[in-house]
Amino acid sequence: MTPARTGDLVADAARAGGAVLAFNVITLEHAEGIAEGLEAASAPGILQVSENAVRFHGGRMAALVAACREVAASAGVPLAVHLDHVQDDALARSVVAQAGRLGISSLMVDAAHLDYEDNVATTADLTGAGHGQGLWIEAELGEIGGKDGAHAPGVRTDPEEAASFVERTGVDGLAVAVGSSHAMTTATAELDLDLVARLAERLPVPLVLHGSSGVPVPALRAAIAAGIRKINVGTALNVGYTAQVRQYLAGDQNVTDPRKYLSPARAAIRDTVADLVAALS
Repeated sequence: MTPARTGDLVADAARAGGAVLAFNVITLEHAEGIAEGLEAASAPGILQVSENAVRFHGGRMAALVAACREVAASAGVPLAVHLDHVQDDALARSVVAQAGRLGISSLMVDAAHLDYEDNVATTADLTGAGHGQGLWIEAELGEIGGKDGAHAPGVRTDPEEAASFVERTGVDGLAVAVGSSHAMTTATAELDLDLVARLAERLPVPLVLHGSSGVPVPALRAAIAAGIRKINVGTALNVGYTAQVRQYLAGDQNVTDPRKYLSPARAAIRDTVADLVAALS
């Protein structure tokens, strides 16, 4: 099948009162493990490639995205491909220009590090360009913690400011700061569920929760009930992936074939994905 479209998956989740899960891809094994986990759970999902992942691959966006597109096209469940946390203007415009060829259906414009008016102007400009190519555009308001210390702890998205932001930019989804934080390796974050509900009631677009690896499953369920419609997961995959690599290498000091330790690492991603879907179902 052809890759699904992010906007369709989010809309389907919203109609059902649920949320679509979006998983960050760093290596091919990530994409394969995510797809296998979603297939095992019979659930749709989103393969996300961040600007940081593109940078890790030497700026060769097309190679990693093409792998995600092919994994999505061959999956037994609907999978979409999304470019996440794009701050570099040139990369964002490259995504927009090549979206159809690459199989990308959505883009997150991450201008939350700018002051408010610059965030609005940058996001509105790229949203207009993205809509011209049929892309679903996500943005962020109220900086979410955990990104190399760049985001101030305790920042929260204001509902009235968010409503104005959505109206002025025309975005299709909004990542909100409600207590989660990127790169957490333990699920100890406390969400402001009342704020989630107020944002969901005030805004005409779906809400996105970043940093979900650090949120306990009961809180994720409550966040979905309060109005979160897209849930981003990255670090939890890497925790399992790395643990399996470390365990295998510790048990066999002479191994040289990476397939030996990447196979269980990929399986760990599969199991993490399938387990999370089951826990939220």
